[in-house]
Amino acid sequence: MLELRWSLQSKDMDAAIQTMSGAFKHIFLPMKPETVWPEQSFDCEGWRGEMASRIASLDWSNTALGPIDRWSKSLRAAVQLLLASPVPLVMLWGRPGTMIYNDAYASFAGGRHPFLLGKPVEEGWPEVAAFNRNVVDTCLSGATLSYIEKRLTLHRSGQPEDVWMDLHYSPVAEDDGHPAGVLATVFETTGKVLAEQRRDAAERAFREANERLRLALSSGIVLGTWVWDPATGHISGDERFARTIGMTAETADPLPFETLAVNLHPEDAVHVEASMRRALESADGRHEMELRLRTPDGQYRWALSSGRCEFDAAMKPIRLPGVLVDIHERKIAEDKLLKLTQTLEERVAEAVAARVEAEERFRQVQKLEAIGNLTGGVAHDFNNVLQIISANLQLIELATRDKPELTRRLQVMSEAVARGGKLASQMLAFARRQPLNPAVVNPAKLVADMCEFLQRALPESIRLKTSVSSEAWNLFVDRHQLENALLNLVINSRDAITEGGHILLEVANASIGNDDTTGLALPPGDYVRLAVTDDGAGMNDSVKARMFEPFYSTKAEGQGTGLGLSMVFGFVSQSSGCVDVKTQLGEGTTVALYFSRCTQAESANTSGARPRASSGGEVVLVVEDDPDVRLATIDMIAQLGYKVLSAQDADSALAVLQKNVNVDLLFSDVVMPGTIRANELAKIASAPPYSATVVFASGYTRDIIFHEGRLDEGVVLLKKPYTFDDLARTIRHALDARR
Repeated sequence: MLELRWSLQSKDMDAAIQTMSGAFKHIFLPMKPETVWPEQSFDCEGWRGEMASRIASLDWSNTALGPIDRWSKSLRAAVQLLLASPVPLVMLWGRPGTMIYNDAYASFAGGRHPFLLGKPVEEGWPEVAAFNRNVVDTCLSGATLSYIEKRLTLHRSGQPEDVWMDLHYSPVAEDDGHPAGVLATVFETTGKVLAEQRRDAAERAFREANERLRLALSSGIVLGTWVWDPATGHISGDERFARTIGMTAETADPLPFETLAVNLHPEDAVHVEASMRRALESADGRHEMELRLRTPDGQYRWALSSGRCEFDAAMKPIRLPGVLVDIHERKIAEDKLLKLTQTLEERVAEAVAARVEAEERFRQVQKLEAIGNLTGGVAHDFNNVLQIISANLQLIELATRDKPELTRRLQVMSEAVARGGKLASQMLAFARRQPLNPAVVNPAKLVADMCEFLQRALPESIRLKTSVSSEAWNLFVDRHQLENALLNLVINSRDAITEGGHILLEVANASIGNDDTTGLALPPGDYVRLAVTDDGAGMNDSVKARMFEPFYSTKAEGQGTGLGLSMVFGFVSQSSGCVDVKTQLGEGTTVALYFSRCTQAESANTSGARPRASSGGEVVLVVEDDPDVRLATIDMIAQLGYKVLSAQDADSALAVLQKNVNVDLLFSDVVMPGTIRANELAKIASAPPYSATVVFASGYTRDIIFHEGRLDEGVVLLKKPYTFDDLARTIRHALDARR
């Protein structure tokens, strides 16, 4: 039909008849590749190419262009223009931008061709729909657009790819002159852009490599570059190389190898030349050797000479370029490592010995900890038994005042209970479970007060000396336990002296710094050192290893419990101090105690006598899980004139409190069964509405009411076994303090 319409416009009727015949052929016969646009191609490849045939055969009725036989002159002329163009052209017609393109554009479209022909541009290229919509709207308004190296992501072969293009858009006019379409010229520049990017990347890499090379050559590591001429045997180098060998650039360029060899270590010169000559004969042409260069001060520094020979086509050596690198620090480190490696066996043996020693210390600590836990538990039960005996003895004593024949026997039993209480206290001290009551103590005054008592504990053949610094710092420790510790040390020294001898008791300040080499397990700081030194028998290694074990003693049976030093060790450790023992068999022993310095002043002594008892009629709630201890305690407190309520544990005590809000004092054991702990019961009792005073009584507190070796603030503790007087003073003082 296209050829028919053109023929009707012709004046030559014969030609029209021939054209009609050709049209009918196209209707009834398949389209051939040689179909032309228009009737005569005038040797224009585009008018008889693939796209001319496809455009002629496509049904355009449902597109913005309408049937092909009704196309306007302007549209037909524009189609002829783009078909004839050798560059990729595509025309977007109407507002939908229906696509018509030439053979060159078909190649550009790739796998999208021939799908794009006759399709709206937004449907044909959905991935850049917004871009093309702006193009169509802009050019239909009469404007033009141009883009240089525009980057777009297209799906030409089913996969997204980044492309760069030069795009030029101009409006196409209809017969009436208004813009009806857009003619787009498409030049793909992807290859050019990628090539430029590769070129830019290569240039950047070259600049970076050149910069690294320049920095390397200008650093102190590179000592210079050199070139050896195999033909003459002369070596030339840069300015750095000349300075390294101690010559100016003029005198060092070029010079025979023998001239330069005078600056090498005599052992290296012959090997360097041999290595360079081997490089001329080897296949890879490699030369690399460590050598020693003589510096201007006569010393030698290690350097690495490295190069690779260049050969001509006949594999004849032309030149051997190389570089000289400073490796002196590396060689020194390697030498040190070699020496360390050579002594590896010795160091391994030392490490193994140190590990064995550490493991032995760890086992010793574990053993002492296990014994400590055992002795702590034993002391708890032992103190309860002693409390039962002590309380009943005192009650019997009250009931038999008129029987003097029993007084002596009761007094002996009370003294036995006191000895048992001391033994339990020593066990708790070793186990680090004793509740300490620390205060500020002046060690100089403490030693002065103890001197007379300590001297009485020694025989006349042993003389006690003291050396006390007048500027000794104060301590924050339990005064009573410190006195016991010093007494135990003096008694141990007494027993170590078989005949006459001397014991020295010292008090001095000690400062430990970061570089201290004494080996004390203490952080840097200020400490007070209390030491007891004797000139007795001393200890061998086996005795020293076990000296802090409880119940271990070198004394004859019946002459000691073996708890003296273990008590000292436990007390000092619990007070965050350190025990240092120095001993030598046959020469004596020094045991030094270190405690942290206290900057506070010593407080006034408030331990004066308190009233024995009071019959004020206050209500005391006794909480004790051991029934025998509970009954004895109730009798003692009742004898003092107080009203007594009782409970077997903290749970039942809480029920008693809830029924009797007028309880004045809670007298409670520390370690008891039940869901409520003793310290929790104390908090409830001391708070409103009860507001009762709390006194704890225990022979073993664990960590319930004391932490870090001291009683919690505000806690009143009466240690088992206690006497009538201890009980009376403690209760009366607590009630008076409440008021």
